[in-house]
Amino acid sequence: MFTIVFELGYFFQTRPPFDALGYLIGRDFVNTWMGARAALAGDPSPWFDFETYNAALKNLFGPNFPEHNWSYPPHLLLFTWPFGFLPYLLAYATWCIAGFAAYMAAAAGGERRADRLLMLAVSPAVVVNILAGQNGFFTAALLIGGLNLLDKRPIVAGALFGLLTMKPQLGLLLPLMLMLTGRWRSIVAAALTALALVAITSLIFGADVWASYFRDAVPMQQSVLTHGTGIFLLMMPTAFMNAHIAGLPLGWAWSIQSMISAVAIVLVIWTFYRRRDPLLSCALFVTASFLVTPYAFNYDMVVFGWLLNRLRDHDGTQTLDDRLAMAVWTLPVTTLLLGLAYIPISSLVLVAFAARLIWRLARTTADKTAAPPIAALAA
Repeated sequence: MFTIVFELGYFFQTRPPFDALGYLIGRDFVNTWMGARAALAGDPSPWFDFETYNAALKNLFGPNFPEHNWSYPPHLLLFTWPFGFLPYLLAYATWCIAGFAAYMAAAAGGERRADRLLMLAVSPAVVVNILAGQNGFFTAALLIGGLNLLDKRPIVAGALFGLLTMKPQLGLLLPLMLMLTGRWRSIVAAALTALALVAITSLIFGADVWASYFRDAVPMQQSVLTHGTGIFLLMMPTAFMNAHIAGLPLGWAWSIQSMISAVAIVLVIWTFYRRRDPLLSCALFVTASFLVTPYAFNYDMVVFGWLLNRLRDHDGTQTLDDRLAMAVWTLPVTTLLLGLAYIPISSLVLVAFAARLIWRLARTTADKTAAPPIAALAA
């Protein structure tokens, strides 16, 4: 309810197409829209340069328009270019509606219970993603679809994982999990999909678009992560960013993140080197995917709405599990609130959730005839 009221309050204070702080409504969607316009113009590579891109923004929206950086891999443009034909607000509305529909289609599956569908539709991550104008709906749909199809359609699942390279930090543990579970067809399909996207992007926009991305966008994004300021820092439930906000030296922050990342990798190896409970294994994998990276936002957590919906009916679920699940479900909002209060401990919620999942997995007797982890998720 809080998130819905917050979103309504935000939109009531807007002065379309701008919000009360001078950003465009949907804030980050301006990057998607500008990228689409650049793709239609034929050469998007100059806009990976921070100064060039912001000069274009100010020329279009006024000299006081807040700074943005255009950081997505170039192959995202293969899918977003149609939005460049639309006026900004219409494009933003279409983006949100299409993304929400894709997410609900992937996450709901055959679900018919109204309370479960409502939990998917109004989760805090959904609200935050709409406010930010981000791509969390689409990345969640790709990840959910891939996990659900691993055993029924392994090649399709791999292709979906290949598409997820448009936000590569969310799929860092996918190759490890796929190798541990012997999903070789999915691995090959993912690799071929990613290579095809790179090749097609190079053919359409020129190979220099990739050189510009790695020369300009990647270093800029690294600088934003380590030296950036502003509210976006408070939207990242990662160990690195929590330590950074707490005022620890960067070396300490990286050391803490490195330890958490190493633990996340070990937990995935422990979970998948043998057959274990498929749903709990999947939950551990998704949680570890957010722990392993220093760069993940609250709007990326849309996938947890689907995951926690599935966990509610799992055998052996106790009161503590429900409370931890609720803490994770609300984390997209509490991350921001804790950051504003200078209590940067949001990553500990994910750590506690992962620890509880490991405890449950360790206590669950594996059935030697059971399907491999993740196999029965679509059931």
